[in-house]
Amino acid sequence: MKNLSFYGIIISTIIFFCIILFTPIHSTLVFYERNTDHITAYLPVHSEQHFQITFVHSIHLTDVVEKYVVTDEGNIKQYEMIFEQFGIGMPSTIEEGEEMVFEDGKYHIRNMNNIFESFNIRNGKTVSKHRLSWKGSDDELYTVPFNDYFEPGNWYKVKVEKLSYFRLWKEVKIHD
Repeated sequence: MKNLSFYGIIISTIIFFCIILFTPIHSTLVFYERNTDHITAYLPVHSEQHFQITFVHSIHLTDVVEKYVVTDEGNIKQYEMIFEQFGIGMPSTIEEGEEMVFEDGKYHIRNMNNIFESFNIRNGKTVSKHRLSWKGSDDELYTVPFNDYFEPGNWYKVKVEKLSYFRLWKEVKIHD
């Protein structure tokens, strides 16, 4: 009888640790390679966390900043865009409720409400100067070049997703 309860405790412990190890509970900003399930890199995030992607416009060669926030529902909301020049690929009108202002030599489109379950982004090949920025738990702004994690010219699907401890350990974390 003692052997049965000992083995029961061992099996229960193994099951408990497997559940902890493989249950997706950690919210992350995941970069999937193209339209695959291969995670190239991830950034731990939480609800209401802000991040931004800055890229250099391939024609104007000026920075374009897109600001996002993680919603309570686990989506990505674009709430602001900052750029220096109008032209190909840049907005020339605003949607209802949005506001465009010219400030410090740059155009700001504010109050944007673009909600995405995911979006695709290409790491520039010709002008490969994309950057990902976010505030850490210490409230400091961190910025990393895309080229530290992503191949120039490749497409990535960006999505907020919960990952397990196992996936966090297995995949590449974007570091500050």
